[in-house]
Amino acid sequence: MPKPEVLLWSKLKGKGLNGYKFRRQHSIGSFIVDFYCPEFRLAIEVDGNSHFLDGAEEADRIRESEIEKYGITFLRFTNNDICENLEVVIERISERLPERGAFR
Repeated sequence: MPKPEVLLWSKLKGKGLNGYKFRRQHSIGSFIVDFYCPEFRLAIEVDGNSHFLDGAEEADRIRESEIEKYGITFLRFTNNDICENLEVVIERISERLPERGAFR
């Protein structure tokens, strides 16, 4: 895994974020997402430099749209977001996941 994914995974693994289970490199249809919380159908993608090459952004939008057809919500972060602002990234993910024991 690239360093940003290692950093993020260190916060998500072992139910480390609000007690929710995340999977790494999870298959959805013919696609694989970087991280996935099955309980809330939340996919997290980490965009490295290759995601900013010509045509890549459009391909990402198409891929995301196809995955959203499964009722899955996406959060995207860049490598820089994670390396420079990991706590903000964790906060944004946490905002999508209710506290354990909260009424749903």
